[in-house]
Amino acid sequence: MSTLILKSPAKINIYLKVLKKRSDGYHELESAFQLINLYDELEASITKSEEIRIECSPNTIKLEENIILKAVQLVKSKYKVKQGIYIKLKKEIPIGAGLGGGSSNAASALLALNNLWGLEISQTNLLKLGKDLGADVPFFLNGKNAYVSGIGDKLKEKKSDNSKYILIYPNIVASTKKVFEFYSNNKKFMGDDNLQNSLLKPLLSMYPEIKSFYDKNVSSFDIKLTGSGSTMFISYKDEGELEKIMEIIPINWRFFLAEAIQYSPLRGMS
Repeated sequence: MSTLILKSPAKINIYLKVLKKRSDGYHELESAFQLINLYDELEASITKSEEIRIECSPNTIKLEENIILKAVQLVKSKYKVKQGIYIKLKKEIPIGAGLGGGSSNAASALLALNNLWGLEISQTNLLKLGKDLGADVPFFLNGKNAYVSGIGDKLKEKKSDNSKYILIYPNIVASTKKVFEFYSNNKKFMGDDNLQNSLLKPLLSMYPEIKSFYDKNVSSFDIKLTGSGSTMFISYKDEGELEKIMEIIPINWRFFLAEAIQYSPLRGMS
């Protein structure tokens, strides 16, 4: 096999509680991660040279910031791989959106490299590699919905909630690092256990246009935030509910219709 095509799913956070900041800079958290049927597509092919070539469509990610490149470099270095790789990524999951697209891409890349390069890396060691790349990568390698704790690396399987969602993306790339820093540097945000997402208030404080939308509509709709934003989501039962939600979305924002899935298409690969 010289080429693999993989689907990288997105996730949403049903809830997200930030507990404390650790000495290493990471935050302890509790969350429920739900996989959804919104996917990026990653196509990986072995090359005859040692070259690493990565293309992203649309071209929204700088190569030096691409977590896929970091995954390739990590595996190449650790396992002394001489072969090259050509990876084409077709992005559907928006970046800086709290949907886990980058972490999912990294998991797909690790699985593709393990298969194409014939490395036979165990699931345990793949999870360790994933953790080195990012706190959410092990979740996507595991491929199952989960209750998440620690820094995002402790997983306990959860059942899918079988919901339909409309994802509302305000075309704002929210930096996870900056949102967490803003949260940590403002004590007024801490200790509010009643929120669906501990990072909601920091995000609203950082982005007035999101705050305006949220404040205007939260009394009529159960608007939730995934990850550190910027995507919000609302569950709906039927076309009538969906039409009402569609009416409140600003014309210059994007939206996605998605459904909960129990397992990732990546599950079972190693």
